[in-house]
Amino acid sequence: MTLTPQITKYWESYLVQHPGAADRFDSAWAFGDNPRLADELLALVLSGIKTGTAQNYELIEAKGIPLPFIGGLSVLLDSEGQPRAIVETTKVEVVPFGEVTAEFAYSEGEDDRSLESWRHEHKVYFTRELESEGQSFDPDMRVICENFRLVHVNRDL
Repeated sequence: MTLTPQITKYWESYLVQHPGAADRFDSAWAFGDNPRLADELLALVLSGIKTGTAQNYELIEAKGIPLPFIGGLSVLLDSEGQPRAIVETTKVEVVPFGEVTAEFAYSEGEDDRSLESWRHEHKVYFTRELESEGQSFDPDMRVICENFRLVHVNRDL
């Protein structure tokens, strides 16, 4: 994600209050692959329900995107690319799709928060994501399971 002037301004204003955080910047990103999903999942974070997110390890690796790291700070964006919040990564695990736990699925805060629902919805999402790269879903694919905590909300929007 390119750091826009809005993201940079938001991050710099956060650093005024948290100067020790400068070396912990990880990235700026929006959830999902479409505007509706980006805003729905962001709303779950802002309401305190969503404290986890999952990514396809192989696609992240192929794109050369660094893995999230414990203590890393990410700026969450809405569907318009506006900075809405900052989260701190608290846990990162890379596991096969079939070994994602019910606890992690619950932390994602989506649907009924069950592992069965998580597997169904993420199979659909990962299939769509992989097909856009000319690949197909593999039930043994590795998943980055990241947990985070909300540390700041942009009240200026």
